[in-house]
Amino acid sequence: MGNHGDKPAPLSYAEVPTADPDPGEDTPRIGVSYVFATDDDDDEEEENQSRNQNQEREDELPCAVYHLDECVYEKHSTPTDTLSPEQLLQTCRPGDLVEFVAAGQYPHWVVHVGGSQVVHLHRAEVKSSYLGQASQGRRGRVVSELYRFRPLSPDVVVQKAMEQVGIAGRDLSWRNSECFAAWCKFGRREFKMGGELRIGKQPYRLMLILPGKQCHVLEFQSLEDLIMERRRNDQIGKMAVIQELATHLTHDGGKTTI
Repeated sequence: MGNHGDKPAPLSYAEVPTADPDPGEDTPRIGVSYVFATDDDDDEEEENQSRNQNQEREDELPCAVYHLDECVYEKHSTPTDTLSPEQLLQTCRPGDLVEFVAAGQYPHWVVHVGGSQVVHLHRAEVKSSYLGQASQGRRGRVVSELYRFRPLSPDVVVQKAMEQVGIAGRDLSWRNSECFAAWCKFGRREFKMGGELRIGKQPYRLMLILPGKQCHVLEFQSLEDLIMERRRNDQIGKMAVIQELATHLTHDGGKTTI
């Protein structure tokens, strides 16, 4: 199926198989399966840092994540205002999750462990860093409540994060900084690589909230795969996602329906 050392590029919507060659408007599409892929959120960091460090994420696509009929994640159409690293230090409490964002970059998640320190997955290694250093010039926001799972106590979250510092390379159990931070916060195996069996069913749904009170649904075999696709959407931006959907969902004699 592939080499664990390879890092295939994420598939575009046009390359994703659908549940039906000509689906109706209410038919969810099957999402991408990222079996060996990672989405290192720092791949383009050096190239984009100076250009994007002062840009806030203004084109995020609101979405919700469902496991069967239960909503387990929701990002509203008006995301929380971002703060500077200095402001975040006045806001964060130990055990909080912080997301740093900038246009054209994958979001970067960290676990606040007290004082000015955070723990995060950065370039294939779990590291302890100063919050300002981890931000790489980006603004951020506390995202502890985006996921609706029951959180662990702050002391346990900090302990779990600190115990992973130094783990690197093939010993890692998380595909990206978000999966690592969320695992520390909630302790759920779904955030770890291979934490769920892919047995053909698609119990997870990613609902993309589009302009005009419309929505589009993708189905996934695992939460891990869904997070990878949702983060890709964050990285390319709302308009690019809508354009991909418009291209993929053209039917009925050339009429575009989103």
